[in-house]
Amino acid sequence: MAENAQPEPGHARFSFKALLPKSLLGRSLMIILTPLILLQLVTATVFYDRHWGTITRRLAASVAGDAGVIVAYLRDHPGPAARAWIVSEARNRMQLDIVFADGEILRNLPSGDEEPSYGALAEALKENLAQPFQLAESDDEDNNVEIRIQLADSVLTVSSPKKRLSSFTIYLFLIWMIGTSLLLFGIATIFMNNQVRAVRRLAVAADSFGKGRDAPWFKPEGATEVRQAAQAFLVMRDRIKRQIDQRTEMLAGVSHDLRTPLTRMKLQLAMMGEDAAAADLKEDVEEMERMVEGYLAFARGEGREAMRPANISALVETVVGRFTRNGAPIDLHIERGLSLPLRPQAVERCIANLVSNAVRYGKHVAVRVGQRADAVEILVDDDGPGVPAEKRADVFRAFFRIDNSRNPETGGIGLGLTIARDVARSHGGDIQLADSPLGGLRVRLVLPL
Repeated sequence: MAENAQPEPGHARFSFKALLPKSLLGRSLMIILTPLILLQLVTATVFYDRHWGTITRRLAASVAGDAGVIVAYLRDHPGPAARAWIVSEARNRMQLDIVFADGEILRNLPSGDEEPSYGALAEALKENLAQPFQLAESDDEDNNVEIRIQLADSVLTVSSPKKRLSSFTIYLFLIWMIGTSLLLFGIATIFMNNQVRAVRRLAVAADSFGKGRDAPWFKPEGATEVRQAAQAFLVMRDRIKRQIDQRTEMLAGVSHDLRTPLTRMKLQLAMMGEDAAAADLKEDVEEMERMVEGYLAFARGEGREAMRPANISALVETVVGRFTRNGAPIDLHIERGLSLPLRPQAVERCIANLVSNAVRYGKHVAVRVGQRADAVEILVDDDGPGVPAEKRADVFRAFFRIDNSRNPETGGIGLGLTIARDVARSHGGDIQLADSPLGGLRVRLVLPL
């Protein structure tokens, strides 16, 4: 049953697409090369059918006509003198060698031992000769074709050079056709490579900006459409930078405005003494302060921190060391030192949030750092209660908490994972949640190299 199963309809299309070039340069050259090859095939076909066939028939008719003239002259002018004259004239004027074999007759060729037929020449000889004839390759190294004609008292052998039966323009035609095709293909490759280089630079600049890395060397170039796309990208980049700067400046002012009344409230509460009501208010103020700090950290993002090469392995080791000094049981494994461009303070805050969540909910935490393909992978595993699969997308929302209580002992304010993913994505990476081998939650942080 399985052997007779028909392939799926999309299978053939997928196989065809798999053969196509993946790069823009490859596909552009294929678009240029395919019509060029088809044009050459059509041209060659027309040339063979018309020019080559016509020229071949005309050359064969010329040789056959000369052979017919020789036979007619010998028939009308018998004798040794006539033979000597026609042999001389044929050699000097017709490029033909004539040999007489007196008293011989044409032998019948056995089956399977036929000489070359030279179809066009044979047809022409049938039209010009009434006598029997045979065609054969010359036995010497002169590269001639022998026409053996049966006369009344002898066999006349007319040797013609093969160059009289074929036109060498076919080789010139092929050389010019292939040579010009290669020349045009080379020119097209150079021009297309210049155009694709501009697209490639735009892609590199967009990828660098998506990873938080600026590309000051980038400038619009190439075709008009590519320049328009590059100019639109530069405008978009400047607009995004301006919005980030405006947000950072605005939040710096908000931070100052919010911290001032909170500080006054804390001072007034400190002056009220050890009162039960004051203790409750103090807890509320501290919780408000934590919420404000968490919100500002989320909204501020990386702020004005510059991207620079940093050792991510050392950074993770520093963050984990901070928690282990406070008594947190963390198993750290780093494959090797890995460096990449990043904003160290932002990434440190991201990793600290992930480790903090794992320490808060789990009794045992494992952190792994290694390189996977062209990215750095940081795994944070814990043996805590984990996160249900249906809520793993929600935990990245700002202020979302699985535990709806406002008790600071059971969780934060719902911004830890939001800030962590915001930092990861600003570096071109991402954060994924999965089940941990330890029984709790696995957080996978991926940052491209």
